[in-house]
Amino acid sequence: MSLLSPALRRSPAAASTSVTAAGGADALPLRFAAVGRSFGTGPRARAVLRDIDLALAPGEVVALLGPSGCGKSTLLRGAAGLDTPTTGRVLIDDTPVRAYDERCAVAFQEPRLLPWRTLRANVALGLPAGTERRTGASRVQELLELVGLADQADLRPREVSGGMAQRTSLARALARRPGVLLLDEPFGALDALTRLKMQDLLLAVHRGSPTTVLLVTHDVDEALQLADRIVVLGRSGEDPAASVSQLVPVPGARPRDRGSVELAALRSRLLESLGVDAHRH
Repeated sequence: MSLLSPALRRSPAAASTSVTAAGGADALPLRFAAVGRSFGTGPRARAVLRDIDLALAPGEVVALLGPSGCGKSTLLRGAAGLDTPTTGRVLIDDTPVRAYDERCAVAFQEPRLLPWRTLRANVALGLPAGTERRTGASRVQELLELVGLADQADLRPREVSGGMAQRTSLARALARRPGVLLLDEPFGALDALTRLKMQDLLLAVHRGSPTTVLLVTHDVDEALQLADRIVVLGRSGEDPAASVSQLVPVPGARPRDRGSVELAALRSRLLESLGVDAHRH
């Protein structure tokens, strides 16, 4: 069932209050205000992003699509405070993002687990500094159960599958109860069946802890399954910098029917907008 009312999905920027998630976490609004990013200086400067205006409502899931190199991951890193825009601002709850902003958590394509630590200990690394020991242990156990790893908690990364490692990474990201969860192609390295299972898991996790989610993906089907809205980044004419070329609401409440005719038609339109022959995929 959708976490947002239809009116809120149509006008996410109008939502200024946080949504309280299960366990006391707050989903927070995220906003990109005229964000641009260039690398280098002077005549060698290379513009990657230009005039990105985008608002995510508390609890909303938004997917970023676009060709490789168009700045999707750069935009996500800006939301995490891991990169600084050249122009414009990124705000969480109407406050500028700080370096390594604690209101965010990030999960990457690679799980990036410490190989000498157990899965339990890797999840615990995501807890906020100063968390009381008993409270932290309870939170870690709760997350391990949420992602289905309670029975494997004392194994090390080399002893589990890629899907289990990615579930551990997701649990670690959720350990601090982030207001905004940033996912950079988190399932891109997994096989097709495991990727589908991870998509279902993310939906289940979001129902239990409905944080605001910004997801970078190259997979149109994944975006259609997970997102309330899809943002397509693209370049216009000779401009090397990408901007928002499409903002597409996804119909239907999650979980969605993967065989839906309506979604199939939207999939074809999105693929064509990305320069892909929809009839071959």
